[in-house]
Amino acid sequence: MTKTLLRNGRIINNGEDYVGDILIVNGKIDCISNSPLTESLDTTIDCEGCIISPGLIDIHVHFREPSSGKHEETIETGILAAANGGYTTVCTMPNTTPAIDTPELVKSAINQADQFGKCCVLPTACATIGRKGETVTHIQELVSSGAIAITDDGDVVENDAMMSAVLAQCATSNVPFMQHCQNPKTTVGGVMNEGEVQRELGYGPWPRSAEESIISRDIRLNESIGAKWHAQHLSSGGSVDLIRQAQADGQPISGEASPHHLLLTDEACRDMGTMAKMNPPLRQEHDISLIKEGIEDGTITILATDHAPHPMSTKEKPFSEASFGIVGLDCALALYIKALIEDNVLDWPAMLAMMTCNPAALINRPNLGSLKVGGFADITIIDPNLSWTIDVDAFDSTAHNCPFDGWNVKGKAIATIYNGVFSHQVLCDRVHRCN
Repeated sequence: MTKTLLRNGRIINNGEDYVGDILIVNGKIDCISNSPLTESLDTTIDCEGCIISPGLIDIHVHFREPSSGKHEETIETGILAAANGGYTTVCTMPNTTPAIDTPELVKSAINQADQFGKCCVLPTACATIGRKGETVTHIQELVSSGAIAITDDGDVVENDAMMSAVLAQCATSNVPFMQHCQNPKTTVGGVMNEGEVQRELGYGPWPRSAEESIISRDIRLNESIGAKWHAQHLSSGGSVDLIRQAQADGQPISGEASPHHLLLTDEACRDMGTMAKMNPPLRQEHDISLIKEGIEDGTITILATDHAPHPMSTKEKPFSEASFGIVGLDCALALYIKALIEDNVLDWPAMLAMMTCNPAALINRPNLGSLKVGGFADITIIDPNLSWTIDVDAFDSTAHNCPFDGWNVKGKAIATIYNGVFSHQVLCDRVHRCN
């Protein structure tokens, strides 16, 4: 029997916030107490000044496997990056090669991730075969095989009738649909936000309407269906009000925000070049303010990185040809702190809910996202005052496409515990082991 005590930490757990101890016995949470625990222990971790949180959850990452050839990220390296960033659960997108569109591929993805441990990897599966938008997949079979959501991420389901059929199957299967909100008819040749900077640089425009029109359409289609519908990586301030109104009308609609859409504007395309090329694109300060308002009032309930690794060779091309996206797992927590805590948008309990219990609820995993006696010990220990500099060379992700390289930030996961075992730690002198 192994016993580990997390002592004297600030426990933030699904709305609760107090200083206390957590006892882990054989990988499970044995006791949560707001008074000191005295036990015969193997290991004691001094958590004074630190936050003890349920393990962080990211519902939107790309690990690039299966792949037709060697790629910049694998399930194994993605798991290491997740653990480094404090995440104990991630949901992988199906835009792989081949795309995850059969029960066999879903099961294979689960089995491959289980080989490595350190983090729970939950796959999503395609809405249409090959993500081509031509034939709807057998959604109920995909869900039965372990897919926790349905999405053609990277592409929108463009046809209205097909989208309705997908939503109906998702509703029947009680699984969320995650939409990549991009009307392809309005983004032909588009590579950055339509506006003054785009016109100055001479790049193709990507209007806000590309995102907002798909959200409006899906809300309309879903009125009579009532499926769980989720907007990925929101970029436009106008999208927030569309989601807010749909929620007021009783639809089960939700949305997520990513670090780059909270901290960077299209000006970064001038200053950072292709490192600031995103899908959807970086917008303007006005959009950031409206997204933050949506976070503050509870319209947007989830924070997700859209961790998108790419070889540097694809980012070193001319802007119009370069890959979209950035990596985020290794440094997302500090960036959320900068955007939301330091900017007084949220307090710690509200922000951590967006990274724990809220995403767990969306993907129908009540066993995740909360600290519960008898449950597996998936825990993140955070030092909120630790100052550090983001360094892509220190990432566990094999990709370095990150515009935040060199930023000075505060707050870091100093330990990640998955199923009671440390998958990442920089605890140093906080650990005491009994002989």
